[in-house]
Amino acid sequence: MQATLDLPSEIVTVCKVRQKGLGKFLKKLIAIELFREGVVSIGKASEIASVSRNEMMDMLGERKIPIHYTVEDLKEDLKTLE
Repeated sequence: MQATLDLPSEIVTVCKVRQKGLGKFLKKLIAIELFREGVVSIGKASEIASVSRNEMMDMLGERKIPIHYTVEDLKEDLKTLE
């Protein structure tokens, strides 16, 4: 899915990202917020942000967002090990 947003040009400066990297930056923020709100698992958040599970865990840790390791997360990890 693709969406178009009208953002002020200052957003690039405020977020300290290049305009070219803004989409990836916003995807990460959305994934982090969805996880924080309990809407998605850490695996799904990683998928949304296009990062590894470890990278997502690091991003959550940097923001001091607790990681709730669920049975679903365990099942995803076990699948990865197979």
